[in-house]
Amino acid sequence: MPQYGDPMISVVLAAHNEQGYLADTLGHLLDGLRARGDEFEIIVAENGSTDGTLAEAERVASQAPEVRTLSLPDPDYGAALRAGLLAAGGDVVVNFDVDYYDIGFLDRALARLDEADRPSVVVGSKRQQGSVDNRSWPRKLVTFGFTTILRVGFGLSVSDTHGMKALRCDDAVRKLAEQCRFRTDLFDTELVIRAERAGLGVVDLPVAVNETRPSRTPILKRAARSLVGLARMRWVLWRER
Repeated sequence: MPQYGDPMISVVLAAHNEQGYLADTLGHLLDGLRARGDEFEIIVAENGSTDGTLAEAERVASQAPEVRTLSLPDPDYGAALRAGLLAAGGDVVVNFDVDYYDIGFLDRALARLDEADRPSVVVGSKRQQGSVDNRSWPRKLVTFGFTTILRVGFGLSVSDTHGMKALRCDDAVRKLAEQCRFRTDLFDTELVIRAERAGLGVVDLPVAVNETRPSRTPILKRAARSLVGLARMRWVLWRER
């Protein structure tokens, strides 16, 4: 059993059409992770990009041995997260986005994983008390509706499922990731729900959220897609029980 005071860290970045952003993010992460002094890797899970994202990732990887790349043929955020998690070699996997990452969250999440109750998943919640959410009000409203559905319809105890999170990369979490049937925007939501239902321990920490660029998907389109996906997920999970 690894000791989480000094673990090997795998950072997974899902990247779709991130040319011009990705190299800067990787540079900041490399500087921050190297300064910590612990062993780490960064997995760039490129998915269905039509620009130079993959070439940009491979260029950085050729100069930084800590970086490696995966390439998926279709644009699918959830599938990219799943592929990165299953390919990870670390004791802990941390999900960051190209435009949303925080080494401070990593340190706080590692400390939380090492506490006496030993949770398996630490979610960086935009709705936890103490969080600072500087996004536009339509995005805040969608998040409120999404998390309300998860609490009422799924009995989820944590206040968010999207964004930054840290997971123990052990056999139990890998098995749950392999069981997840949803991709796109809902893979990480399904994984968190399954982890909580399996009794693995899911907790959340407050985070600060700032918009650094517009969302890749129109907010109404994403909300409608998520509602349909959540209804399907509720049915799937009900049948499994």
